[in-house]
Amino acid sequence: MIIGGAAGAAIGGPIGGLLGAAAGIAVERGFVAPARPETDSTRRVAFTVAVIALSAKMAKADGKVTRDEIAAFRERVEIPASEVAQVGRFWDLARTTPDGFEDYASQVARMFEPRAAVLEQLLDLLFHIAGSDGHINAPEVDYLARVARIFGFSEDDFQRMLAFHASDGPPPHEVLGVAADIGDDDLRRHWKALVRDNHPDKLMADGMPEEFIAAANDRLARINAAYDVMARARGLAGS
Repeated sequence: MIIGGAAGAAIGGPIGGLLGAAAGIAVERGFVAPARPETDSTRRVAFTVAVIALSAKMAKADGKVTRDEIAAFRERVEIPASEVAQVGRFWDLARTTPDGFEDYASQVARMFEPRAAVLEQLLDLLFHIAGSDGHINAPEVDYLARVARIFGFSEDDFQRMLAFHASDGPPPHEVLGVAADIGDDDLRRHWKALVRDNHPDKLMADGMPEEFIAAANDRLARINAAYDVMARARGLAGS
């Protein structure tokens, strides 16, 4: 995750501007990045910076940044000790940049297909930060809903994610995003598709940096646990 102004010039847009500012290099505002970064490395850099920027602005959505929110970010993102200070600079800069969170969300959304699993993984991290103090308040729900729309998710998708992160825990079918009375074969097919799309190896192939592997593993574990509950209740063999 060692990144600097040169990468910012290659990526452009608000993400490139943040990269340049962190490196003490002026990156021209208004320089628009390609719809998809040309290399895997620039794509990963852009995604990493977008996650930090959106997380920082998520923590500020209700007007205050708490230690719990910063700890929640560190809990899900594995940051080498040598890079903690650099990530902290990005976090502080992102909170004060003139670019709104919509700008960062729109730029990262252009790197992937709408509703891509890697975008849902990013949203999952933002939900985790929002709920770190025990609940998700109204300004944070509004922030998350707007980012979800930019990422191409429907209102039904968003309500499923919101239920997923409810303090009292959602029922297993909501975790999986299916109807409670879904057929057994459809349930198994849907679960296998979720596992495939949310497997950390696939997410990293799609552009998720390896620092986010802990968050990806946690999400996959929740998906598998929800399926196991439904499968056992139905007496499905091999569950």
